[in-house]
Amino acid sequence: MKNLFIASSEPKAGKLLVTMGIMEMLTRRLRKVGFFRPVIDQEENGRDLDIQVILNRYCPYMKYEEAYGLTADEFKRMASGEQFKDALTMLIDHLKRLEGKYDFVLIEGLNSQGFLSAFDMDINLEIAKNLGSPFVSVINGLDLKVEDIGEAVHITHEAVQEQGCPHFAVFVNRLRPDVFKELKSGPMNRPEDMDPPVFFLPEVEELDRPTLADIEKYLNAVHVFGRKRDMDRVVRQCKIASMTMEHFLDYVEDGDLIITAGDRNDIILASISSLYSPHYSKIAGILLTGGFVPGPNVMQLLRDRPIPIPVLGVESDTYTTTKNVDSVPAVITPASERKIALCIGLFESNVDSSILVKRAAITRSSVVTPVMFEYSLFERARKDRKKIVLPESEDERVLRAAEILLRRKVASITLLGNPDEVMPRGSALGLDLSGVEVVDPASSGWMDEFAEEYHKLRQHKGITISMARDAMTNMSCFATMMVYKGYADGMVSGAIHTTADTIRPALQIIKTKPGFSIVSSVFFMCLSTRVLVYGDCAINPDPNAEELAEIAIASAETAATFGIEPLVAMLSYSTGDSGRGQDVEKVRRATEIVRKRRPDLLVEGPIQYDAAVDPEVARTKMPGSKVAGRATVFIFPDLNTGNNTYKAVQRSSGAVAIGPILQGLKKPVNDLSRGCNVPDIINTVAITAIQAQQG
Repeated sequence: MKNLFIASSEPKAGKLLVTMGIMEMLTRRLRKVGFFRPVIDQEENGRDLDIQVILNRYCPYMKYEEAYGLTADEFKRMASGEQFKDALTMLIDHLKRLEGKYDFVLIEGLNSQGFLSAFDMDINLEIAKNLGSPFVSVINGLDLKVEDIGEAVHITHEAVQEQGCPHFAVFVNRLRPDVFKELKSGPMNRPEDMDPPVFFLPEVEELDRPTLADIEKYLNAVHVFGRKRDMDRVVRQCKIASMTMEHFLDYVEDGDLIITAGDRNDIILASISSLYSPHYSKIAGILLTGGFVPGPNVMQLLRDRPIPIPVLGVESDTYTTTKNVDSVPAVITPASERKIALCIGLFESNVDSSILVKRAAITRSSVVTPVMFEYSLFERARKDRKKIVLPESEDERVLRAAEILLRRKVASITLLGNPDEVMPRGSALGLDLSGVEVVDPASSGWMDEFAEEYHKLRQHKGITISMARDAMTNMSCFATMMVYKGYADGMVSGAIHTTADTIRPALQIIKTKPGFSIVSSVFFMCLSTRVLVYGDCAINPDPNAEELAEIAIASAETAATFGIEPLVAMLSYSTGDSGRGQDVEKVRRATEIVRKRRPDLLVEGPIQYDAAVDPEVARTKMPGSKVAGRATVFIFPDLNTGNNTYKAVQRSSGAVAIGPILQGLKKPVNDLSRGCNVPDIINTVAITAIQAQQG
C-alpha cells in the first residue's frame, strides 16, 4: 500500500476524527507521510480546514497547495462537461508526485454536504478507484439502532465492492451511548475476524459543540475581556439572561454560554463571581448583545483581576444573537487543541491499530481503470522519449494529436508532408506545431538512400531501382524506411490508409522478429477496473495451430511489456476435454506448442470465455487451474471470433479498446482504425514509443 482513501457516506459522520486517528498511527511508523484531498470545498478564507488541521499537526513539511487537487467548483465544471477523464488524470498525476516525495499518502474524500451531496459517495469511490486506493468508510451512526448497524455496514461494503475498490475498514462513528455499549459487548465487536474489519466509536457531545473561538469567528464578535488561550472552551448550551440575577443563577449549568445585553451589569458580575464559588456551575463564557459594554465602574472592577473566562460582544440584539449562535457549526481547527486531543484519545481507546497494520501488509489495489492505464502509458513514454513518425499529416486528427503529444512530452513527432502546407494547415486549426519536425520525402535528401535500400531488400522479388523509387513516394513506405534506417523509432499510420497499406511495407522492410513468422495484433480492453489483452482481432483470418501459438506468445510478451501479468487463455467453444472437433483440436495443439516453447508462461486451453474470466464458473469447469477465472490474455481461434468479440465487449460494457497494437515486428509499427479519434492516435503513439524503448 502506498495510499489509503477515507470517505464518509453521509454528512457529519466525523471523518476528520478517523483521518487524525489513522494519521497518528502512520506518523509513528513512517518517516514522512503526505496528506491529499482530491476535491475541496473552500472555506471563507479560501482554505480547507481539514488540510490546515492535518498539515499543522502531522505534515509541517508540506505546502498547502500540495495537499489538494481541485476545488469543488473546478471539479464540477470539468465533471459536468467532457473533461471528467481530464480531471481524474490531473488527480492521478498529483497523487503520483506526492507518492514520489512521501513514504505514504493518506487521502481524504470530499465532504458529504453541499457539493452534489446525493452523489458524494459515488464520486469518492470513482476517484478512489482511479487513484488505485484501498477504501475506508466512515458511517454516521448517530441515528442508528443496534439492529441497523449490520445493514448499514453491508450496504456500504456492497457499494465499495461494486466499484472494485479494496475495502480496507469501516468505522461506525457517533454511536449513542446505549447502542455503543451493546455493540461493544456483542458478536460484532471482533474486527479482527471481519472482512473488512468494523470499528465502533461513541458520540462525544463536546465534539458536536462549537467553541468560543468558533462563535467569535462566525458572529464576527469582539473580544471584550479574558485570555485568548481560553477561547477553545466548548459551549455546551446557551442561556439567555432575561430574569434577575437572584433567579438566573439557579438555571446556569457547566459549559453554558451566557447571552445577555451588554448593559446588564448585574448579570455580568454575578456570572463572573459564580466562577469563584463552589456552589455554582462553571460557565464557558459571556456574550454581550446590543453593542453595549459594561459601565466604567464595572469595567474597572473587571480590570482589577484576571477574568478566567472570555467575554465577547456583538452588535445584534439578544434574540438575533441567540439564533446566530445556534447556527454556528462545530468545527475542528488547528487551534482546537482540546478537541484534537479528544479525537485522538477516542480513536486510540476504541481502535486496535495492530489490526490496521496487519491489514495494510496484505492489502493492495489491483484495480486498473482506463484513465490509470492511459496515464501509465504517458508516464512510461515520457521517461525515454522516442521519435515517432506520422505519415498522414493531411488528416486533421493527426495534427491535433501531434500538438497534444508534444505538450504532454509523450514523444518527439515527425510529420511527413510539405512544410509549406502542413504548418499553415495547423495554424488554421489554431494549433501550435512549432515543436514538430516536418519532413518532405521529395526534398529530404533520403530519397536515393531509401530507394537503394528498398531495391536491395526486394530485388529478389523482381523490384528494379526505378520501381523502388516509385515505392518511396508512398508516404507509408517512406515512413517505414525511416524506422528501418533509424531516423525514427516507430511509425503510426492508418487514419486514412488501410491496414494492408500499413502492414505490407513493414513486412517487406522491417520484417518479423526471430522466432516469429507472422505479424499479429492485440487490443488492450480497458474495463472499469482492469485491463485485458485480446489477440488477434485485426490481422490473421484463420491462423493454424503454430501461428496461433505464436500469437499467444507474442500477446503474452506485449502484456508483460505494459505491466499486465500474462495469464493466457486459449479460447474455444469447449473447456478442457469436454469437446471434440477440428477447431477445438487446433486450439489444443496450439496450447501444447506454447507450453513447449515457453514453459515459463501460465497458459490454459482449450477454455471457454466464461471459464477464463469468471472465478465461479472456473471452479466448476476447470478446478485447480492457475489461469481459469483469472485470465488476462485472451487468444481467439480466428479473426471472425476475435473481431466480433472485442467490438461486442467494447459497445456493450463501455470498455475503452486501445489498438490494434501490432506485434512480431523487429521495430514498432502500429495501425490505426480509419474511424479513430484524437485520443486513439495519442494512445497508439504512446504505446509505439514504449515498444521502441524495449529495443
